[in-house]
Amino acid sequence: MMKISCTGTGKRFNRDWIFRNFTFEFVAANNYAITGPNGSGKSTLLQVIAGAVVSSEGHIQYQAGNIQLETDEVYNFISIAAPYLDVIEEMTLTEFLHFHQIFKPFLPGLEIKKIISTLGLQKAAHKQIRYYSSGMKQRVKLAQAIFSATPCLLLDEPCTNLDEAGIQLYHQLINEYCTDRLILVSSNDVRDYSFCKTILNILDYK
Repeated sequence: MMKISCTGTGKRFNRDWIFRNFTFEFVAANNYAITGPNGSGKSTLLQVIAGAVVSSEGHIQYQAGNIQLETDEVYNFISIAAPYLDVIEEMTLTEFLHFHQIFKPFLPGLEIKKIISTLGLQKAAHKQIRYYSSGMKQRVKLAQAIFSATPCLLLDEPCTNLDEAGIQLYHQLINEYCTDRLILVSSNDVRDYSFCKTILNILDYK
């Protein structure tokens, strides 16, 4: 079971503070949304929580079960999907999923063929991802995060470029594969985080 504890966490670029004094504890089997206007710092907070961006003040502790995690090993326990994170477009979907699972194995019982079928991308399984539509690419980004066997899932604007069928698929995957995981969603679109029980507004930490 995953727990992430932020204490007085803040981030600034040059002299501008993006957020300050963020103190909160995220615990497993719960869903959290970080909301706020465009450009308000939601994505930056998510990246700081992920350990991808170093905070300017405060600290973050990560715990898996009874084990306190070091910052440089947190990536093994977290999966993230975001519009600014690219997939390897020169690979086919099948090649990409095989490559991805070398670094982060998929959830037990999930074979790549089943993942592709669940995404509805069977006909494009052997096509290079660079030829995919933006919506198809977003399905791939969500898949590599949601299907990875990690206790924590960070989603930044997960419904970006998805049509109605894609949004329904997103919620289906959350319901089927994420019930006991820690989920953080960064977005100002309620369709992205309608399942989240706790809503945090980034503007409260300015």
